[in-house]
Amino acid sequence: MVSRKEEKVKVEPVLAQNGSTFMGMPLEQKGFCAVLSPDGKAEKSESNGIEDFCTDVGSGSISWVDYVVDDFDKEVLPVAIKIGFSEPMLRLLIKESRSAYEDFGNELGMMIPAIVAKGFDVKVEPLIILIKENLIVTLHTTEVKRFFRLRRYAETFMKKLPSKMPRADKITNVLIRILDENNSRNFEHLRDIEEEGDKLSRYLADPKTPREVIGKQIPKMKHALSGYLGGLWSTLDVLNSLRYGDADLITDEPRILDRLTMLVSEVNTQIGLSEHLSEVLASGLEVMQSIYNNQLQLLNNRLAMLVGYLTIIGTALLVPNTIATVASGPFFEFGPKDEIWYIGVLIISTILATVVAWFVVRKMGLLPKSPDAK
Repeated sequence: MVSRKEEKVKVEPVLAQNGSTFMGMPLEQKGFCAVLSPDGKAEKSESNGIEDFCTDVGSGSISWVDYVVDDFDKEVLPVAIKIGFSEPMLRLLIKESRSAYEDFGNELGMMIPAIVAKGFDVKVEPLIILIKENLIVTLHTTEVKRFFRLRRYAETFMKKLPSKMPRADKITNVLIRILDENNSRNFEHLRDIEEEGDKLSRYLADPKTPREVIGKQIPKMKHALSGYLGGLWSTLDVLNSLRYGDADLITDEPRILDRLTMLVSEVNTQIGLSEHLSEVLASGLEVMQSIYNNQLQLLNNRLAMLVGYLTIIGTALLVPNTIATVASGPFFEFGPKDEIWYIGVLIISTILATVVAWFVVRKMGLLPKSPDAK
């Protein structure tokens, strides 16, 4: 017989894993399922196992399953097969790097980018969306927690779908809601990049900012915008394939398809904003290049001036030294009486060599000009 103390110890780990709160914060399960029954009632459930939803999705008129995988490459294929999708279509999807669209008639699959940005650190994570009969499944990694907010309102959203609405219309409405949420979260990360770019512009405006700091930050911003734009272009590609692909599982109702067109317009707007940021980045690079060029020009001027002064000094020392060396040879015999004119020759030659060297160096432009010079 198990005591109450032992029983409590066994139960507490289960509550920690499947409980609804921890330190006042809600806990999210890896898997979520929202089901709309034929009579218009909506229910939702959570579980860490994808197989726990197989019974629920079969009894509803439409179901949405959202599941988080820890390892995308290893878990997506077995998880999707468990929920009822074919292996050939899944392999075609996961072999792509960013985006894909596959229509097998009775099932539809697409891979769409989910952008995650922390400052200038931009990651383009894959988001798999699978559609089959009355079921929509979204598979993504733990880095993409964009649907946790949608999970809270999924039950309410499902209830708003009319019970007499055709199944294809319901599927398309739910799919559009998922795609819209993904687009919105992608757009939020563009704001993060823009805020980091605004901080960087302050450094650019400060002439005291070390160029080493600017030189490292601007390539990061360029890489972040390139990754973000690549994710948006891939998203646009999938949305266009979905809009004009004439898939059997997607509705032909023009009113609903117009909402897909609106999603395409939103992505185009985001691309325009990203390209505007790229233009700002390009101007920042030009500013940085101008700063570098000015600094290099100042350094070159200082080096040239140093070379000019060294030339004058070297000439002033070399000429009298040469005269003294030649005069000290065995061919010339100087006595005490020659001391005065010998020193005079050295002094005059030093002055003349210095003046000539100064004029030559000045003519070559190695010395700074006076402010009054024209």
